[in-house]
Amino acid sequence: MAENPERLSWWQKIGYGLGDIYGGGSGTLIGFYYLYFLTDVVRLAPGLAGTVILISKVYDSITDPFEGLIADRTRTRLGRRKPYLLFGIPFVFLSFFLLFYPANASSEMARFGFVVFTYLFFSTVVSLVMLNYNALHAELTLDYNERTALSSVRIFFSTLSSILCALLPLEIVDRFADVRQGYIVMALVFAAFFALPFIATVAATKERKEFQQPPGRFDWRVFLAPFRVRTFVYSLMMYLLAFVAIDTVSSVIVYFMKYYLQRGDETSFVSGTLLVVQVVALPFYVLLSKRIGKTRAYMLGAVIWIAMMLVSLLITPSTPGFAVYVFASLVGFGTGGIVVMMYAIFPDIPDVDELVSRQRREGIYSSMVTFMRKLSSALAIFLVSQAIGLAGYVRPVEQVANGVTRLIEQPQPASFILALRLIFAFLTPVLVGAALFFAVRFPLSPQRHARLNTLLAARRAGEPETPERLAEAESLRRELVG
Repeated sequence: MAENPERLSWWQKIGYGLGDIYGGGSGTLIGFYYLYFLTDVVRLAPGLAGTVILISKVYDSITDPFEGLIADRTRTRLGRRKPYLLFGIPFVFLSFFLLFYPANASSEMARFGFVVFTYLFFSTVVSLVMLNYNALHAELTLDYNERTALSSVRIFFSTLSSILCALLPLEIVDRFADVRQGYIVMALVFAAFFALPFIATVAATKERKEFQQPPGRFDWRVFLAPFRVRTFVYSLMMYLLAFVAIDTVSSVIVYFMKYYLQRGDETSFVSGTLLVVQVVALPFYVLLSKRIGKTRAYMLGAVIWIAMMLVSLLITPSTPGFAVYVFASLVGFGTGGIVVMMYAIFPDIPDVDELVSRQRREGIYSSMVTFMRKLSSALAIFLVSQAIGLAGYVRPVEQVANGVTRLIEQPQPASFILALRLIFAFLTPVLVGAALFFAVRFPLSPQRHARLNTLLAARRAGEPETPERLAEAESLRRELVG
């Protein structure tokens, strides 16, 4: 049997996968701790804290699409994607450090202004770096199953990073008597942790020469093109609805563990357990997707997650500790299927676009996914911040003695505890259930992708457009584009 030319070496897979230490880890650290950092350390009112993130997404709505367009039209000796990864390394470091720098101006509005600036800076950097990183995924291999394998390596490093980002930040902070000093050291450590792996990513990856054709004439309608492709719209809804549910749970898990279950010291370990099981589940879902397809593997993970979130109603402060960890493990098994399958599905979407546009526009698609992801995440955290504020959340009291800053936690009202439980038990199943609606109707099966790849390969080789090929192209267009 001839060797598959689309097969990647382990060095290529690992080098590429290391880049998602930044994407997965920074997202987890921000999702778990940033709202808490703003309310309890920077001491912004919950409403202002949520507004910070919402402002950045309005900014992203303007910048992200243009960043994707610029990336697609970039032509350098290094390629279209790698220059952004290479030159982004120092900015990844600086932007993350500033994001968790504990501003302590006496005026709340001055602290608010600083936080807005640092979040906008971070948002710009993560957009430019990650949209090009994501776009590179679709370019490294065109094989349906090899993309799943690459996705599993990527998600392995992403989840491993997420585990460390769930377990270590507060452990680092708690090593210092002064909470502000603790956050400064934590920010420095993770800024380096996120930036340096991109050296390996740049060294290990190679862009395709056939995708480096001169860019076509600019047309502003390029920003609307992805939303005319049914396959993209359905995959986007599968992604956003499920990941908004993940964001929502992540943003309140600290409060849930600390104020409801009275297990605040175990927050990092419960979150870590969930993420460890996500890693353990990766080989299972990769093998399953080869048997039943990526979409059905996604659906299995979603069903498991919905069931477990409904079970969360049975968890109370008197629940034995082992049961909490079993619950976290099963949630991790469910979410693991959703995460790895979504990142395996997205690289297939630019192939569908090439069918109708005859161009490679991974950057546009990646920027739209990045923008919509950040917008949905911001809205989720904004609404959660408003909800906990309306539910009566009481911020800690800051106490400074001998130059050391400490936070004194306050008792929380029953209305706040009820809000936390409702978010867990009902909001998450509703969101993931809506994602399943689109998964059931997702049109890109392994068989259709094989047909699509055959057609596109013939086109790229310059083979004549026979009546049979034209009929096949029209059939695929109806099935995949709409």
